[in-house]
Amino acid sequence: MDKDLFQSRIRLRHLHCFLAVAQERNLRKAAERLRLSQPAVSKTLVELEQIVGVRLFERSRLGAQLTREGEIFLARTVPALEALDAVGNALETPGAPAAESIVIGVLPSVAPDLLPAVLVEYQRNHPDVRITVQTGTNAILLQMLKAGEMDCVLGRMADPQMMVGLVFELLYVEPLRLFVRAGHPLAGRSALSLSEVMAFPFIVPLKGTIPRHNTESFLQSHGMALPRNCIETVSVSLARAICLQSDAVWFISAGAIHDELEARRFAPLTVGTEGAEEPVGLLHRSEGALRPAVRDFMVLLRAAGRRRSAAIAR
Repeated sequence: MDKDLFQSRIRLRHLHCFLAVAQERNLRKAAERLRLSQPAVSKTLVELEQIVGVRLFERSRLGAQLTREGEIFLARTVPALEALDAVGNALETPGAPAAESIVIGVLPSVAPDLLPAVLVEYQRNHPDVRITVQTGTNAILLQMLKAGEMDCVLGRMADPQMMVGLVFELLYVEPLRLFVRAGHPLAGRSALSLSEVMAFPFIVPLKGTIPRHNTESFLQSHGMALPRNCIETVSVSLARAICLQSDAVWFISAGAIHDELEARRFAPLTVGTEGAEEPVGLLHRSEGALRPAVRDFMVLLRAAGRRRSAAIAR
């Protein structure tokens, strides 16, 4: 890239347009958000790609996906625009309190266990900060984090291209196990074989997620595959309800159903699941400074992760 050309021709409209498309992953939606026509957005992107000398998006009828070069450009664009916002906020009326807010992304299987206590403690120490929590698959959460739509994510490591511009801090590693409702025909049985378990319906994570990959790898290592009548979902509340009302077997981490296990509404099956672990970590953008409100939240999250890791080791 010609640095002189870049510095002389780049404009804020190019960066705002690029970020809108990266976040929406769709030119039409980005145009609506920017209150521009779709041809205007497309023209601005073409100008930007000519300035930087690389293709930033792969466009198709399914939308706009970032190229690897686009991922790298995004990792620099988000903190640059955040810095400009910070300058604008600093120049607001002196003495006027700035409205603080943080946006946290979390996996559905992790949220029920780790997050409630952290949120309660954080809110007690930061009563003026508005907290937004969003759940989703790991891939969606990481896309939103890179695009500046979240401050940090409680999630998992992903493939190298998805990790461009991100930092991953391992908090704990929890094994995935097989659970059933109390009173299930298999509950409480010892010397249980995996083939006996496979006779029942399964509840498993969605295809393409890391827990689903771990589930399939575990079964393949035993010469088996998922039954055809399995239910696929990342909704913990839905899977919980199905399990409680049926004889389905649920492949999930113990932390996701901690309260149910304490109340003995669920029971673990005595089938070893070695090799099916779920590493959970804290992710944030590698570029740009973290706001104090976000840093304080991450401190509490790390402490909760250490406690969870110690509990798993016992």
